[in-house]
Amino acid sequence: MAIVTAPFCISSKNFEPAYLALYRTGELQHRAQVALQWLTDCHICPRACGNDRTRGGMGVCKIGRYAHVSSYFPHMGEEDCLRGWNGSGTIFFASCSLRCAFCQNFDVSHGLDTGTEMRPGQLAAVMLELQANGCHNINLVTPGHVLPQILEALVIAVKQGLRLPIVYNTSGYDTLDTLRLLDGVVDIYMPDFKLWDAEVCGRYLHARNYASIARAAVREMHRQVGDLCFDEDGLAKRGLLVRHLVMPGRIADTAAIMDFLATEVSPDTYVNVMSQYYPAGKVNADRLPEINRRITPQEYATALQHTQAAGIWRVDERRPGQPWIWG
Repeated sequence: MAIVTAPFCISSKNFEPAYLALYRTGELQHRAQVALQWLTDCHICPRACGNDRTRGGMGVCKIGRYAHVSSYFPHMGEEDCLRGWNGSGTIFFASCSLRCAFCQNFDVSHGLDTGTEMRPGQLAAVMLELQANGCHNINLVTPGHVLPQILEALVIAVKQGLRLPIVYNTSGYDTLDTLRLLDGVVDIYMPDFKLWDAEVCGRYLHARNYASIARAAVREMHRQVGDLCFDEDGLAKRGLLVRHLVMPGRIADTAAIMDFLATEVSPDTYVNVMSQYYPAGKVNADRLPEINRRITPQEYATALQHTQAAGIWRVDERRPGQPWIWG
């Protein structure tokens, strides 16, 4: 299939991160305070565990009052439109509210690697360090369960000069209340849309309601930021980028997800159809044997065919040479 993007639609000279307007009015500071109050009876993720995370109750995510960061660095392995030539300023948060049996970052997301606890000033300093290193954006990986801590740190970072777009790199398991708190804060939403079938979601993600939650979340993300837009150098500045990891034997899920994106979100949705699944986490020959293999070339080709048939035409592809230049 032909892989195409679109010409730039936001000049880098005119671009300003969305959160600056909220900061100037005091709204960003207000939202941080609202989010912090949610920690006392936590309903930040769809698990809605109700734990008081300010007093040690940690719920499903196992994270209390302060965020834990597993690592941060200029990431050169992200999509070309995010990594550019200096990298995407990626912050990997420890733990996750989803429990994917096949998680490709199992130690980090399942709380085995608890990372380093960071107070708000420390997390703000990380954002500013990534900016000083020339990164093109701040890429928040698995951020949903630490949204209050992120907003608290963002207020400090903006005051000290942060001016990079925010990428919200999430599993797609996000509540509408949480996303509405981010309206005008996030520039680029980058959700996964993993699976469609509820029974399969329950088996692999321990969340039968995953697909319904993800559908509502992606619609809301698109309402806020629209289709993905680039600057004149091919760097993403604002919009929605959906990732879909093709799973062994689950091509029907791929077809359903692409149909949903094309008909209920936008046929101009920018999608990364990913082929890099491998058995990880709790997957082995005895547990979940049906996904204890990589996908085949034919499965990936069929996934791309379904994407094209659905009407999705903006599909991510790495370019040779200098991938950030359109010419």
